[in-house]
Amino acid sequence: MNLRPNKAASIAGSEYGSVLIIVLWIIFGLISITLYFAHSMSFELHTADNRVAGMEAEQAIEGARRYITCVLSNVNAIGILPDPATYQNEAVPVGNAHFWLIGRGDDTQTPVTSPHFGLIDESSKINLNSASSNVLFNLPRMTPEVIANILAWRSTNTTTQSGGAESDTYQTLQPPYTAKNAPFETVDELRLVYGMDMDTLYGEDANLNGVLDPNENDGDALPPSDNMNGTLDPGLLEYCTVYSAEPATDSNGATRINVTSAINETTLKNMMITNGIAANRADQIIAASGVANTGTTFTSVLQFYYRSGMSVTEFPKIEGSLRGASLVGLINVNTASEAVLACLPGLTNGEAAQLVQYRQQNTNNISQTPSMVWVTQVLSQQDAVAAGPYLTGHSYQFMADVAALGHEGRGYRRTRFIFDTRQGIPIVLHRQDLSELGWALGKDVRDKWLLGKQKP
Repeated sequence: MNLRPNKAASIAGSEYGSVLIIVLWIIFGLISITLYFAHSMSFELHTADNRVAGMEAEQAIEGARRYITCVLSNVNAIGILPDPATYQNEAVPVGNAHFWLIGRGDDTQTPVTSPHFGLIDESSKINLNSASSNVLFNLPRMTPEVIANILAWRSTNTTTQSGGAESDTYQTLQPPYTAKNAPFETVDELRLVYGMDMDTLYGEDANLNGVLDPNENDGDALPPSDNMNGTLDPGLLEYCTVYSAEPATDSNGATRINVTSAINETTLKNMMITNGIAANRADQIIAASGVANTGTTFTSVLQFYYRSGMSVTEFPKIEGSLRGASLVGLINVNTASEAVLACLPGLTNGEAAQLVQYRQQNTNNISQTPSMVWVTQVLSQQDAVAAGPYLTGHSYQFMADVAALGHEGRGYRRTRFIFDTRQGIPIVLHRQDLSELGWALGKDVRDKWLLGKQKP
């Protein structure tokens, strides 16, 4: 029997089977490559989408900067913190993006678990460049050694007269550096001061939003390390500034009268008439204050008020045209926290609490006019005069802590601005990117914008 044709057919069939397997492998390879590139393109699409969202958020922050400039340019009274109810500060739309102004509330809720929104008054804090050792000593967790080092760091004197560390001490560190011997430019500069540790400076508020977030009340489970006591330790950054300062001229452009120096009677009378005080009433005020007696001076604007015999409704008319010995670092009693007020001479913790309580109960009256005269309704004359050199009712520098999201809640960005309004037109003194600190808008905003529980 002839088997040759069957053998040839078998070989041909085997070849066809091999070709089929090769074709199948090629098809499988092409499908794998197609899926790989499809996945890569999908990944690139999401990356590009996130990049666009980040750009939208960055542009929203720039929009917020311009918006805040407009808000500060149109306040009803110069030297006043704008009422958050008068401007947008939460989920403000800018194209497909939105921004928030992370603020601080004027309440005693403990702990604060939801962020407040609005601008922050820099004059509500202790100025590192002007605060005395007595004021610094009352700040939370401050020690005499660190106070001496702060005074030495900001002093232009390179000797150790204050007992603080100078360059010879800093040269022993790794890496070595020299003492600045010049004023602080930012509060973060405290990190360079000898003896300052990050726990004291930043406390438990890892994202610097003034809110007790879940990771800030869980011990060592997640950074930062905290004591799980249900109370937020915000660190020194919460209470300090380097920007608070007042202008040397009033809203009319006239030089403010320094009550701690000899006062010219004619200048004082003209100023009062310009600010709406009748001439005969001005004469009565001058006579009561003793200014007519050459050489009469006062320790503060508040002491002038007591001696002048003016009413609490009259004095705010001229308060902005008067000043004390210093224009730097005054504390605005209308916005300062209880912890900051308690640092000032003449004020105990109890009196600081009374001031905050009175302020909360009379919010409408106090917020309408930039004045500090209302403290005389709370404090004794002795305590008010003692605290007077450190107090003001005006503010000219404001922080805008802007957080923004692009479309679909993506592209989180955060930038902090410091605005100065002393020249009438707000200018940016400082800008700092805080995006790396992570989410700072609280759980409610996260649920709404990131987890999609509620459509924006």
